[in-house]
Amino acid sequence: MKILPVVFEEREIRRVYDEKNETWYFSVVDIIQVLTQQADFQTARKYWNKLKERLKKEGSQSVTNCHRLKLTAADGKSYLTDVASAETLLRLVQSVPSPKAEPIKLWLAKVGYERMQEMADPAQAIDRARETWQKHGRSEKWIQQRMTGQETRNKLTDYWAGHEIKKGEEYAILTNIIHQEWSGVTVQDHKAIKGLKNHNLRDHMSEAELIFTALAELSTRQIAETSNATGMAENKDAAKTGGNIAKKARLELEQKTGQNVVTGQNYLPPATVKQIKGPGTG
Repeated sequence: MKILPVVFEEREIRRVYDEKNETWYFSVVDIIQVLTQQADFQTARKYWNKLKERLKKEGSQSVTNCHRLKLTAADGKSYLTDVASAETLLRLVQSVPSPKAEPIKLWLAKVGYERMQEMADPAQAIDRARETWQKHGRSEKWIQQRMTGQETRNKLTDYWAGHEIKKGEEYAILTNIIHQEWSGVTVQDHKAIKGLKNHNLRDHMSEAELIFTALAELSTRQIAETSNATGMAENKDAAKTGGNIAKKARLELEQKTGQNVVTGQNYLPPATVKQIKGPGTG
């Protein structure tokens, strides 16, 4: 977990980055303090507690999607604090009548969460991603492979969502199983090989890495669909089997070419990180 506060209208908003789930979580009470325009933190905290009780009674999914993580308070000590992703916060904001509602939404987008526009118009996500990759010098061939791989990924997570797999930690566990099976390294180790920190691994994969990732996830979904895999135990089995299919293809290619598929290649600026040669994986 990495804690990195950000500022909205001169007010600090605490947030923490969950590397495992690759998600920023923001302090809910800090957002509530902005919305209610309360100078006193305890007053904002009481407001949030009452709002949380009301939303729970109403069966709101927003409260269910909140987590509790340790954040540093004004006294310098760390306490368990309610946190939420940007998507969850966008729903919570709608429950608080405030002139700051729209500014806070725009601010969330500014700090990297254009997702709220994408939820209303998914085409924006595709166009924005393509434009960003083009600016970063990706070839049209790479961009097409990246987008195809994302479509394959989305179909897999759609399957998980409908078969008793919880978004977040359980998605991450299954993703890591698939990745380790086909590549021989965990997601975090793969990022380390490439010298990545708070970056999306797939945005720094080579064409071959993208193809094998897609093959592993496609195989996993089709195997899961065939057996109607439900719950973590059955989907773990499907993930291992699907990943292993891609592993066999990877090993055969490496044997024919004499080159490792998993490498330290990335798209970071040259001065940002020293290239790291990937290990031979088997």
